[in-house]
Amino acid sequence: MKSLINIAFAVALVAPSLSHAAVPLTRAQVRAELIDLEDAGYNPIDDDNYPQNLEHAQAIVAQQNKANNAYGSDTAGASQSSGMAQTGEK
Repeated sequence: MKSLINIAFAVALVAPSLSHAAVPLTRAQVRAELIDLEDAGYNPIDDDNYPQNLEHAQAIVAQQNKANNAYGSDTAGASQSSGMAQTGEK
């Protein structure tokens, strides 16, 4: 019984520190997410295929975000030059 009380006490102490992890979205973030979903083909008024069309649009947005946040360069073999001659001085 004493160990059960200790476990309950430990959970009660840890719970507040874990609850801050879920940060609510701002109104602007929700609007931006809705715009991204609509750009991906989601229509909130179309209730005929509700879960499927939302999930499809979320998958498209996730792929776009994954491509935009991918590590590395998307310009394979490209180089840039300022057109200025290098003098060796810095």
